[in-house]
Amino acid sequence: MKDLTPLDRIDVPRPRPDAAYAARLPGHDASFRGLKRLLGAADCSKAGDRQAGLAAPDEATREAARELLGELTLEHLHDHPLTDERGEIDAVMRVNYDIDRDAFARIASLRLGELKDELLRVPGPEVARLGHALTGVMAAAVAKLCDVHELVYLARKISRPTRARTLLGAPGTLASRLQPNHPTDDLRGITLLLYWGLSIGAGDALLGVNPAAGTVETTAAILRHLDRVRRATGVPTQICCLSHLKVQLTALDQGAPVEILFQSLAGTEACLAEFDVTVDLVDNGYRRMAARGPLAGQAEQFMYFETGQGSELTYGKHNGIDMGTAEALCYGLARRWDPFMLNNVTGFIGPETHLDDREMILANLQDHFMGKLLGVPMGMAPCYTLHAHVTLEGQQMATQLLTAAGANYYMDVCLNTDRMLAYFDTSGHDVQTLREIHGRAPGGEFLAWALERGILARAGEGGGEESGAITRGPRFGDVRQFCPDEAELAELLAATPAAHGFATAGPRPAHAVSRRGRLDQAIARGALASELREDELTRVAAFRIVATTAASKGEHLGSADAGARLSPESAARLAPEEAQVQIVVSDGLSAEAVHHNIPDLLPVLLDGLGARGVTVGQPLLARHGRVKLAEAVAERLGARLVVMLLGERPGSGELASRSLSAYLAYRLTPGVDQEAAAAFSGNPAIGFEYTVISNIHAGGLPAAEAGGVLVEKVLEVLARRAAGNRLEASLAGDAA
Repeated sequence: MKDLTPLDRIDVPRPRPDAAYAARLPGHDASFRGLKRLLGAADCSKAGDRQAGLAAPDEATREAARELLGELTLEHLHDHPLTDERGEIDAVMRVNYDIDRDAFARIASLRLGELKDELLRVPGPEVARLGHALTGVMAAAVAKLCDVHELVYLARKISRPTRARTLLGAPGTLASRLQPNHPTDDLRGITLLLYWGLSIGAGDALLGVNPAAGTVETTAAILRHLDRVRRATGVPTQICCLSHLKVQLTALDQGAPVEILFQSLAGTEACLAEFDVTVDLVDNGYRRMAARGPLAGQAEQFMYFETGQGSELTYGKHNGIDMGTAEALCYGLARRWDPFMLNNVTGFIGPETHLDDREMILANLQDHFMGKLLGVPMGMAPCYTLHAHVTLEGQQMATQLLTAAGANYYMDVCLNTDRMLAYFDTSGHDVQTLREIHGRAPGGEFLAWALERGILARAGEGGGEESGAITRGPRFGDVRQFCPDEAELAELLAATPAAHGFATAGPRPAHAVSRRGRLDQAIARGALASELREDELTRVAAFRIVATTAASKGEHLGSADAGARLSPESAARLAPEEAQVQIVVSDGLSAEAVHHNIPDLLPVLLDGLGARGVTVGQPLLARHGRVKLAEAVAERLGARLVVMLLGERPGSGELASRSLSAYLAYRLTPGVDQEAAAAFSGNPAIGFEYTVISNIHAGGLPAAEAGGVLVEKVLEVLARRAAGNRLEASLAGDAA
């Protein structure tokens, strides 16, 4: 177990006034007030940084910023820590200063340009050693000076193996994190996706499920099921359920096999608070896993983190720091807990952070280099959503470059389609294709298992591949080796959306399978163009029509917060009311989701709440809304709870393009409620708690049934005066 340095013993320089940086280049002068502005201007242009006013306005200004940045010494960066909105050093920045002080003293006088040259010259072990002397800000600054070849070349030098039950990231390997997500957490669908992934050589990094319902009960059930499948198949790997850390720890206390502890991280303390996370909380989880986790005494590492550029900006908690630098601060934070794996999901958020293929690819290359330089084992998930101008081809280009750069692992999201999270990631077919192109193999223990089963094979002489190379065996893609009962297999298949067939062609899905998947994406992209038909919806309920500050669909898709604010005219028309609950309906990213679900859902919800004596305000209908609009509405109307019914980003296929989510935003009034929430979350400024019911559509949770589920959840929130993780902890306490 690693010793965790107490935060108050990490030496951080005092904040200083912003320095002025000025460059006089031929035909162009540029000046930047403060290190944050300089770092933002030096980066390649990305949508999020443009929106935040941090990106350079043109190439000449960008090159001027890079020229200035390259002349700064590491000591200068060390002595100018980036501060939060109050001008203070937050916990994430403080953890980043927990560096190898002796190593830093030897390089402190180097200019950043000189450090880049040194990294390019020295062998890999020396690059890794130097990385332990750097903060996230320093790593980000170097990345902004690197071109694509340099980002690939430098990252490839660094090896960062880790071990839980099995070894991950050894040189010459490329692993896969099998992610069998299901829109309703149906264990039958999860089982089929597990079998399918294992049959194509996926899962050596981890078997991990993102639950649709992040409750303790669901988390424990999924973990026990993953453990049963792991034992039954004999696959050498480890398991994880990616619910909130607090939920996983409660499940651990109840005896669930929490082998790897997961949490999403952010690059500012304020954004961590949005995730209901503090450094102290993760410290506690780390120590509990080391003492009582199922792999305690066996695993060298047992923590798993996910990060990705843009979350800080999306929550409005970036503290004026550009996305690349905030992401590097995540890695400086993650290394505190010596993780088994870290998965980067840059591209997951959408066009408000990364608009197109180019922005996504460059950001992924930067992230991979920065993470490896700072000592973190990097898995990559170059991914996209359908409302961004990112494509499958762009994703594939990213994986080719990242494999050349030495990424530890990718995701196996079956046929590139996440059936629960409605985004598009790498697949097990992609991983095996990349293994064969780049001469990589799965992890050693997994490889022996896959060879014995005939899933993989070693190429012989004259077979077209290099002798001894890992290729496909006779049972590659054979799901029936894990489920020989045809009736059972049919049942599993019927429970699994977007399962277009098991046929393969070499390491790829067969042509007919691929074409069906691409058609589904095309259908789903079309849902983004749909518009709310207010006249139809007003026949379902007597809606009050309100507007957000997003004046158009383009502004809504490209802005992190325009849809989260009421227009001044709408705000002026809303005054405090006596109702406990306020319902808001908005198109979000799919107006079709509203039209296909609200007619069946809303009457059930209104009738159910009325029958239980809950007072409900006249429903609101908002075009171009975001989740945080619930908070603006709650403050204007004085509601205790806002039920935000929002069209989600379209997933794959006709049904998944109609997915609605319900966000229950509980407003914490000053006094006992707010104090209890602050104590539970570690965030003294917390104002709202959220519970989410997702995947409401005909292929997930049917709309009428969802109305009944929401009635019960609203009653729980109001009765317990809590939502989100605090509500689940209260319910779990009763169950125990």
